[in-house]
This record gives sequence, C-alpha cells and structure tokens, in this order.
Amino acid sequence: MSRLSFVNRLRAWLPLLPVLGLLFGSYWLNLQVKPIEPSTGAQRHDVDFVVYGLRSTALNTEGQARFTLITEKMWHYPDDDTTHLQNPTLTSFFKDQPPTRIDAQSGMLSSKGEEIHLHDDVRIFRPGKLPTQDQHFNTDYLRVLPDDGWAETDFPVLMFDRYNNINAVGMELNNEARTVKFLQQVRAVHEKSD
Repeated sequence: MSRLSFVNRLRAWLPLLPVLGLLFGSYWLNLQVKPIEPSTGAQRHDVDFVVYGLRSTALNTEGQARFTLITEKMWHYPDDDTTHLQNPTLTSFFKDQPPTRIDAQSGMLSSKGEEIHLHDDVRIFRPGKLPTQDQHFNTDYLRVLPDDGWAETDFPVLMFDRYNNINAVGMELNNEARTVKFLQQVRAVHEKSD
C-alpha cells in the first residue's frame, strides 16, 4: 500500500473522529451520573397539617373523661411522624381524686400519642383533698404517659406546697397512686404547720 493511499484513507475517516469522541464521552458521562429519584415530599421536613385551638378528650372504657389535651397550635411533620404542641395543657382525671393539670410552653406527641414530651416552663398542679395539701411542681422537661397517670423527668425540679420546698434532680410522679419519688440531690425545707 502506498503512502499516498493511506493518507487519503486517513483523510476520509478524519471527520468521523470528533463524532466518535463525542459518542465515547457521552457514554462515559452516562456511566458517571446516577439518575435523581423523584421526590415524594416525604424526604423534606415540611408540615403537612396545622390545627389551631385544639381541645381533645380521651375516654376510659366506661366512657368517662380520662384526660384532656388543650393546645393553642398543633402541627405535624410526616417525615419523622412528630406532632408538635404550642402552649399545651394536659389535665388528667382520676376516680375519687381531683384532676392533675400540667402546663408547658411547648410539647411533642409520640407517633401514636401514648407519650407526651413537655418542654420549657413545665408546671404541674396536683390538688389535694384539702387546699393545704395542694402540690406544685416546676421543671423544664417532663415525659408524660397520660394513660398510665405517670410522669417523669431527669431535669432539676422544684416541688412546693404550703409547708415544704423540695429541690431535686429527677422525679417520678405517679398520679394514680398519688406518690412522688425524687431521684437525686434532694434538698428540702419544711416549715412548721400553724
């Protein structure tokens, strides 16, 4: 084969080289790039519903009020299934006892609503049979199981009544049995009754 015929054939194929390079580059890019999955909105942390001025009552098996939840605003995030509360008030009702009331600035419900986490300026008022037996509790966090009449915290807590001031870290509050257990660093001041 002569040198001239080789050069002529090379010139004939020369215009196809950029096209072949472009095809190879496209194929390589296609292997490198993964397709983006379509967004369903569930991956984003967006509110799917808001309720203002909620008042909810849970009943026991006899059809009597077990507890009520009142909140200025409630909103839900579907991605983590959390329900948030603004200025919630939880009132628990018991047989033969006055109701216990818990107020907070914010809160969060578990996905099935069996657990409530209250935050920021949590105040508990547990009335006694006599006004001198009323108990007040203040803390910054409280985990409440309203169906069980149970509340607990591992934060500092202040309890006071007419004659006592008790500071502690951590508390277990059983409203059914009307007991309180302080967990750590308990300091109490008792004043004599009149």
